[in-house]
Amino acid sequence: MIRYHARWVLPISRPAISGGTVAEHDGRIAFVGERSGAPDGADVDLGDVALLPGLVNAHTHLELTVMRGFLEDLDFRSWIFRLTRARREALAPAALLDSARFGIAEGLLAGITTYADTNDSGAPFRAMLEMGVRGISYQEVFGPDPAQCADSLAGLRAKVDALRGQATALVRAGVSPHAPYSVCDALFEGTAAFAIQEGLPVAVHIAESAEESSLVQHALGGWADSHRSRGIEVVPRADSPIRLLERVGVLDARPLLIHCVRVDSGDVAAIARHDCAIAHCPASNAKLGHGIAPLTEFLRAGIRVGIGSDSVASNNRMDLLDEARLGVLMQRARTAQFNAISAGEALELATLGGARALGLESEIGSLDVGKSADLAAFPLDVPRSVPVYDPASALVFAASGRMATFVAVAGRPLVRDSRFVGPAANVPSLESAAQALAEWSANARRR
Repeated sequence: MIRYHARWVLPISRPAISGGTVAEHDGRIAFVGERSGAPDGADVDLGDVALLPGLVNAHTHLELTVMRGFLEDLDFRSWIFRLTRARREALAPAALLDSARFGIAEGLLAGITTYADTNDSGAPFRAMLEMGVRGISYQEVFGPDPAQCADSLAGLRAKVDALRGQATALVRAGVSPHAPYSVCDALFEGTAAFAIQEGLPVAVHIAESAEESSLVQHALGGWADSHRSRGIEVVPRADSPIRLLERVGVLDARPLLIHCVRVDSGDVAAIARHDCAIAHCPASNAKLGHGIAPLTEFLRAGIRVGIGSDSVASNNRMDLLDEARLGVLMQRARTAQFNAISAGEALELATLGGARALGLESEIGSLDVGKSADLAAFPLDVPRSVPVYDPASALVFAASGRMATFVAVAGRPLVRDSRFVGPAANVPSLESAAQALAEWSANARRR
């Protein structure tokens, strides 16, 4: 039994505890409460910190960590095309793996213990296994041309089978039909049927941009023109991207819906009716100029919502406390209501909300006896003292940007004193991968 003592303990599922203790035994939480009531055990005093459940990042692209700052000030289609070409032409599998490892390391220092990652390479799955974190690796599948559908599904099945053979109690595989501009209706249908048959979690980028909506609703815009230039028939597919997913059966798989910026009341009702979850990514939605998702409406409808950082290629950082802060501020600005979202609600979205969105709430997301001991502690005394009248407000509004001082997954410490320990200790350099991207970019400009 190990007893972790902290200035504040935030169980999330109940009020914060001043001078609290969390006891861990065999990777599970054995006690949460005041220090005086803790069972006997070895003492670890974490000091002037807030101790809370490990943060749950509901949407990442870990293999793109090396692209931080590489795709600035581009319209979304240009951003996608440049990203795709550079990843394919400049980054070898080893570089993608190092990039994913580096992304996890960055996340650990931000208190993130669980990652919901969409990717094509499988590198994040391997990196999560190696570094001892928890996560779901959603294998992406692409194919806007119906003629590609059979081959795309066969390739997806083969990749998923390989990943599932390596899955553990911490890391599992899912599927991700990428987005309406990169996946045809038949491939959406086939992927959803495969996922339901095999019991696989599903994630899909949806209702993110104006161009996506124009393609789906009116068969117009840049994506439509691009598809037609490739000989792909383009016709209106549904009244909205969400209704498209409902029509082709994807919502029946209860997917994690990533972004959901451009939705109306009917879309929100459909998401709630099918008990789908949403990954809310306020920073990347804003940085790419997509807008502000109606988070308050999602919560009012009873939809499961987690917070995601998206890739650092679109966000430039992985700081879920800051993401929670932005979530609060943007909703208050959007609704002109001072109490639209509270700091406590935002912190719940970054922990238990994310766990619910991923279907992991019985295992993680709150400090409750019997759950996995996924823990994160944030300092309240450096670089400046934080007066703590309300610990949730202190974390969300004042502690973003601070490195976690202690992080554990299933009771296994991965960060102590803001330094990596155990499997996370050997963080790779991204210098060679970044150089490869720089050379690719220089050559692309000359072409």
